[in-house]
Amino acid sequence: MNIYVCIGSSCHQRSSYAVMRQLKAMIAENRLGNSVFVSSAFCLGHCAAGVTIQIDDEIITGVGMGNIADIFQDRILAAVR
Repeated sequence: MNIYVCIGSSCHQRSSYAVMRQLKAMIAENRLGNSVFVSSAFCLGHCAAGVTIQIDDEIITGVGMGNIADIFQDRILAAVR
């Protein structure tokens, strides 16, 4: 599974790097480093919708520290287990 976190200026200002760090920590904590990969993307085209991530082909907007754990549980853990 490939996860891309937008680090364009709009998402960067909304703490996309913190989201990326948290994703990487949860991946490590759940020992998913061999099957889930996190990369940065310059722009995913949803600048007005908050931090945007892409999980494989699915775009998710409005991501932040308040909902990243739920997204991880619902979209990432559920898909790899």
